Amino acid sequence: MRSPASSARWFFPDRIKGLKEARRALRPGGSFFFNVWDKISENEFADVITQALAGMFPSDPPRFLGRTPHGYHDQKQIRADLTAAGFKEISIDAVEAKSRARSPLEAAIAYCQGTPLRNEIESRDAARLEDATKRAAAALAQTIWRRRHQGRIRAYVITATS
Repeated sequence: MRSPASSARWFFPDRIKGLKEARRALRPGGSFFFNVWDKISENEFADVITQALAGMFPSDPPRFLGRTPHGYHDQKQIRADLTAAGFKEISIDAVEAKSRARSPLEAAIAYCQGTPLRNEIESRDAARLEDATKRAAAALAQTIWRRRHQGRIRAYVITATS
């Protein structure tokens, strides 16, 4: 079964309602801290794996990584949502780092078998999970591991005051 489109809504069925509830739980002047991933193209492991799997399932590529963990990154939208939820002072800071894994296969297993991406792979063809994992590992080996053993990651740390 495919993930519903609402999963792209940053894990809440109604994002504004969830943010309002976070604000309600704060005392006046309190701060709400959270983080979100930047777009998938700024997160190399996830991007390479997504592209590799798109080649394996061209008519219906698994898009969980781009849609859900990397799907709520637009700073204007984040500010608008927090404002609509009643937050006053909002700051968004980008944080860049490197993600490391011992091998391309270790990273591929983590993404393809250790996240909800697995459900999307299996919903297309459950018998191909191992093949998908190997394809992701090969893509990582040809890109990131050829240059270095780490991938660029980028996220936003958000502070919103009630």
